Amino acid sequence: RKSSVRGSLDAGVLERDLSSAMGEALGCGGHVGEQHLASIEAQLATMWRTLPKTAEGNVERRSLRYLIHRHFSRTSALHIRGFEPSRPADASGWGSADILSQRVPAFVESVLQSKHKVELGFSLNDAAHVVATIEQLIYDFEGSVLERVYRQQHKPLTRSLSSQGVEQLLESYMVHWLLGDDEEGISMLLGNRSLIEIAIPHWDQIVGFTKGLIRDLDYKRQHLPDAALAAATARPGHNALAARYSFEDVHGLVGGITKSFASFWESECVSMKSALVSMDRHSTGRVPLSRFYSSALDTEWRFGESESYLRDLGALDETSWLGKQVIIPNYIQAASNC
Repeated sequence: RKSSVRGSLDAGVLERDLSSAMGEALGCGGHVGEQHLASIEAQLATMWRTLPKTAEGNVERRSLRYLIHRHFSRTSALHIRGFEPSRPADASGWGSADILSQRVPAFVESVLQSKHKVELGFSLNDAAHVVATIEQLIYDFEGSVLERVYRQQHKPLTRSLSSQGVEQLLESYMVHWLLGDDEEGISMLLGNRSLIEIAIPHWDQIVGFTKGLIRDLDYKRQHLPDAALAAATARPGHNALAARYSFEDVHGLVGGITKSFASFWESECVSMKSALVSMDRHSTGRVPLSRFYSSALDTEWRFGESESYLRDLGALDETSWLGKQVIIPNYIQAASNC
């Protein structure tokens, strides 16, 4: 099992947790090894070569931010807050929010600054360390949410579960994962599961997606036992035909959700784009706001965002003589959509 920096997210504990996470990424905690860092560097190398460099062959902070954003967007379709390229180029800080709290980017930056002054820039190895740190933080964030789901279902972390028990866990986990910080919405849906299919589009397919991850794990245990042992998804003496799952096994499954859900959701994005394009009768890349809302009233579960929300997304054109219009590409590319 990977070492963990889970815990409460108060300021003092968070800073110690982040210090531990960076320590692991730097090799002090024994979790992230040179082989993994080399693998990350290989993934970053092509994009790294295209970035402007300092005289020392390093990149500036804004380029580092862009590199990290593009890496996670391309490999997992994750948008890491604080690393968005849309932030003002002259901003002195990393941003107001991040994957765990408001302080993550600034803290990671301060750790790097203790080793390299800002004027020297950041090397490819520095970038790999940042990626490894964020991966560790995501892993621990997944674990904290999963622990919460275990508690809500009164399942001890030390108990091995049946496949049915894991299915129940993953369904609840997906509600938490999709709704994020919407505590009221999470409580409402988990309190009345008949509402889930109404509130979350393609819920049956999402449930099928999570069941597929369980079947994939079972297949590896039965047909690729050596690989399962190497990946710690099976243990010596484990009966592959007796489907039981530890907390570590389930944690591995939710890691698979984080990494692969984007490709699964791609079909939903295609459907969203088709619906919007069909409303663009003049081929301008825009949809009149009235038509956007009328489709939501008639047949579409989507397209119900308020004007202020669309404005904040940068998806509302208020300059046209035709009236207010929704900008299709900006709407689709919003972090809350695709």
